[in-house]
Amino acid sequence: MASALKRGCRFIVITFVLLLAVAVAAGLWLWQGHRGFGDTPLDGVVAGSTVEVARGDAFPTVLRKLREHGVTQGSDLQWRLLARETDTASQLKVGEYALEPTLTPRELLKRMREGRTLQYRVTIVEGWNIRQLRAALRSATPLQQKTAQMSDAELMAALGHEGQHPEGRFLPETYVYTRSETDLDVLKRAYAAMEKTLDGVWQARAQDVPLQSAEEALILASIIEKETGIAEERPAIAGVFARRLKLGMPLQTDPTVIYGIGSSYDGNIRKRDLLTDTPYNTYTRKGLTPTPIAMPGADALKAAVNPADGNTLFFVAVGDGSGRHIFSATLAEHNAAVARYLVTRRETLRKAEAP
Repeated sequence: MASALKRGCRFIVITFVLLLAVAVAAGLWLWQGHRGFGDTPLDGVVAGSTVEVARGDAFPTVLRKLREHGVTQGSDLQWRLLARETDTASQLKVGEYALEPTLTPRELLKRMREGRTLQYRVTIVEGWNIRQLRAALRSATPLQQKTAQMSDAELMAALGHEGQHPEGRFLPETYVYTRSETDLDVLKRAYAAMEKTLDGVWQARAQDVPLQSAEEALILASIIEKETGIAEERPAIAGVFARRLKLGMPLQTDPTVIYGIGSSYDGNIRKRDLLTDTPYNTYTRKGLTPTPIAMPGADALKAAVNPADGNTLFFVAVGDGSGRHIFSATLAEHNAAVARYLVTRRETLRKAEAP
């Protein structure tokens, strides 16, 4: 009877060991399968597709969206376990996420936990006016539109700057945004960037600069921005304008006249345009224009408050298409430069039209 009891105990121990081995093997098999699932590139997604985590979405909702976007691999249980393992289930970040065939479930959930959303870009170009800026924002995709139907005055009020003219208030730069953001969000960042940059250059201004405020620096910088696209010329042009301001001479700059003409400008400045008085005609009025005429970049802002030394009071384009200018100290020198410009311009146009 004792031996039978021993045999029974041995049988139980062996059976337990076998069951334990099977359980361990099954566990290892399931674990390896889970690890393999988490680290295998997504199956069923199309390159370029995205999934959006909306505010209030729980992980089951996100998983349903993934299925709707073609993600077929892994059971729902595997996805939930992986979400817990990566600490994603309770830390989902709102936003749009790229779904690429090379991305693994583990990498995707990590992005969702860290908020590494898909980002887009819109660029404000140096020298743009407010109409061009607003047109660019309207065409930016997928930027949400909140200001498209607003007037300029309503736009500035929405930004918290009621009564301020919008021209020149937004720093030319490339701005990153997500699908959930609006054009107003981008404009707020661009406005803040201009305020910070303008404050910095104004604090670093030359002692004898003939400007009374940062606002005047912004206005002058916008004129400089429109006068040249050649970076190294900006301080020289700023020098001409600074000396004219000190002497009480009118600035006599064409871009301000063009701005005063507005949307009816057809590409040509005529004599009558130079003689027609508007608040922006610097041929008929001395001093700066009442507002900026464009969005100046950081280099134009720096030039406005740190103009180049010298005695030049005039400049005119070379006329060869390079965008460069000839600077003169006297009216006689300037008239000679204008004559050369006309000859060079005619020759350049003749060559361009030649077969």
